Amino acid sequence: MPITRIVRNALITALVIAAFIVSLRVTEADFPRLFRDLPKGKDLLTAFLTPDVFTREVETRTISIAFPIPCGSAPTESLLPSDGPRLVPSVNCAAPLETFTLQGFDLQPNSEVVIRWRLPDGRTMTAIRTQTDANGYFTYDVQARPIQSSVDGVPSRLEVDTLTPVGGLKPSQALKDVMDNMFVTIFMALLSTTLATIIAAPLSFLAASNITRKGCVGTVVYYIFRSFFNLMRSYDPLVMATVFGFWLSFGPFPGFLALTVVTIASLGKLFSEAVENIDPGPLEALQATGAPPLHTVRYGVVPQIVPDFISYIIYHWDINVRISTIIGFVGGGGIGYYLNLSINDFKWNQAGTAIWAIVIVVWAMDFLSAEIRKRLT
Repeated sequence: MPITRIVRNALITALVIAAFIVSLRVTEADFPRLFRDLPKGKDLLTAFLTPDVFTREVETRTISIAFPIPCGSAPTESLLPSDGPRLVPSVNCAAPLETFTLQGFDLQPNSEVVIRWRLPDGRTMTAIRTQTDANGYFTYDVQARPIQSSVDGVPSRLEVDTLTPVGGLKPSQALKDVMDNMFVTIFMALLSTTLATIIAAPLSFLAASNITRKGCVGTVVYYIFRSFFNLMRSYDPLVMATVFGFWLSFGPFPGFLALTVVTIASLGKLFSEAVENIDPGPLEALQATGAPPLHTVRYGVVPQIVPDFISYIIYHWDINVRISTIIGFVGGGGIGYYLNLSINDFKWNQAGTAIWAIVIVVWAMDFLSAEIRKRLT
């Protein structure tokens, strides 16, 4: 007998080790690479630690030069200034996709620089952003865009804006946008949790074995609603948000519907289990007096489940706030959608503002829900 147990335990241990080895291979886990490639995440980490919260008024100064693409398609600058704020390219024109060096002299010191193309028809195309030093100098390698060079002899131009902060601090536009979108997220989660509770609460009694699973009809009803909750819980909120997004166009409403559907299934499951775990004594006493089923539920079940129901509702509102930040990535609206746009536009500081807002709200919701649940138990 001891030998059999030793062999069985050794076999189980070997299977567990093999499962972990397969998991490492399937996920291509490379933990040394996580630290080796840490410099690649420098911009992300810096933005997370320096969110765009406050700003100052910005004074913008613009200078430009004609820059035909390709050479000969339009006139170039006949004479470049030799002093004062000026742009000095390494070449006066370039072929499409050719790289050249652009230098700026005597610009505003320690200011952000936006380099862009101004097309002959008046439209602009931002190329890159950089920074001037204490002497108002910058240099950057620019790639010539394959753009329309001239219209009626008017060449495309290279423009440089220097953005110099002036005045006192004030809330940034990113902070205002994050606050607006965070309110959308919080109340989207609140509304979806409320509607899901209204639907899931009565249905949960039909999925509770001690209430419904009596006789052939009751057993069929029990398995139908139990299967319904299990089926709906199998769909991830991201999938539901994508489905409703293609159905109704993307925005907060599809996100709200996705959260509602998933929450109905989750709360229905939790509520039904709370009903199944009640003390059967009061039910038996009521049934012994000949009380009808509705009165049995009203006076024997409801008083026992109310604290659990309220606890689950508050807890799920907390969960839905977190989930709604994720479904925003598939167009579900709210702070997640704003975060997705910021990342796609490489606006790392604005993305950092959104991430910090999510962290603060999730922490506050977790603390609030824990305190309320503690007072109810």
